[in-house]
Amino acid sequence: MKKKRLAFVLGIRPDVIRASLVLNSIRSNPEFDVRFIWSGQHYSDNLKDVFFRELGVQPPEIELNAGGETDAEVSSAVIAGLYPVLHDFRPEAVVFLGDTNTVMGCLAAAQLDIPIVHIEGCMRSYDWRMPEEKYRMAIDHLSDVIYTYYEEYKQQGIAEGLNPESIILTTNPIVDVLNRYYFDKKDYYDQLASDAFFQERQIEPGQYYLMTCHRRENVHLLESFKNILTLIGATDRKVYFTASYRTQKVLKEYGLNLPANVIMVDPIGYEEMLVLMTNSRGVITDSGTVVEETCVLQVPSLQVRKSTERPQVYDVGSSVKFDPTQPEAYPLQTIYAKLESLYGKTWPNPLGDGRASERITADLVSRLQEGTFGRHRPTDYHLDIRRSFREDGL
Repeated sequence: MKKKRLAFVLGIRPDVIRASLVLNSIRSNPEFDVRFIWSGQHYSDNLKDVFFRELGVQPPEIELNAGGETDAEVSSAVIAGLYPVLHDFRPEAVVFLGDTNTVMGCLAAAQLDIPIVHIEGCMRSYDWRMPEEKYRMAIDHLSDVIYTYYEEYKQQGIAEGLNPESIILTTNPIVDVLNRYYFDKKDYYDQLASDAFFQERQIEPGQYYLMTCHRRENVHLLESFKNILTLIGATDRKVYFTASYRTQKVLKEYGLNLPANVIMVDPIGYEEMLVLMTNSRGVITDSGTVVEETCVLQVPSLQVRKSTERPQVYDVGSSVKFDPTQPEAYPLQTIYAKLESLYGKTWPNPLGDGRASERITADLVSRLQEGTFGRHRPTDYHLDIRRSFREDGL
């Protein structure tokens, strides 16, 4: 009997982290033929392969090598590369996660009328400057099945006209991942956090800020980028900056210099990131995944964002805000005082119960077995609405 087929498309390291438990579980199921497809948006060892190794994810069966200098080039390369793969493989559905150029591969699936599954659906920052905001909306409105993390997100999708029957509430898989790869291995991380580890990096435990910064609306807008550099230069603590290659490139193009207290390094692996995160004074970041991780790990964070699609971290008080477009809103010393006040404090985990991956996997398996990925297709839902309007004379 022919096995049911499923395609799983990812392209950046946060996707691998969040999808790891689902991907490992469903790929190990002998009932199904699952193809893990890597877009190539992240391509170097320290951006992808180290994450496969540390998270126990077998390498992808297919790599699209969809590179490019611009978002348009990368997105179009993903679509063009994915189309013939899906055409030949003909899966029951294609699973995407997140809000990057890679998820624009959903257009290839849509062109082939293959059901689309979106993990991390209905998130909204309502900041239209962000390419990610446009990608989220595009894939959600093309998806047949949407796994969303919170009821708040589901209501956001429904308000946009998405079919409520297509939106499945799961909570956030980052909690499951941290339970498996950090809390269950706490002794291992304590051993990694040796004196030599910190001496090599010229930092002291509990005395430095860890930093990431990569968003286009931050690093490609000169004034915003300058304001961020002013922010990190306004503390007496060392800032250990794991900078994306694009951020490093933009620094050179703008001719900007880092403050003297900043130590900039290339991107790092997941285990090293967790050691640095959990031993820091706090994390300065514009990453959505990082603010979730810090919230679960009880590490304070300073979000360098005008707006966020993850307001839960503000709700529980694990995060402080700095808006690069309005640096005058709060004095920098006030921001740091608020961040410092969070050190050593605890807050409730608002992100989930640690069973999100289990829920997503169970639903995918059920749909594969029963062939129900298209049960509540968006077109059927909206046709029903149109018919009801006509019957009511509207």
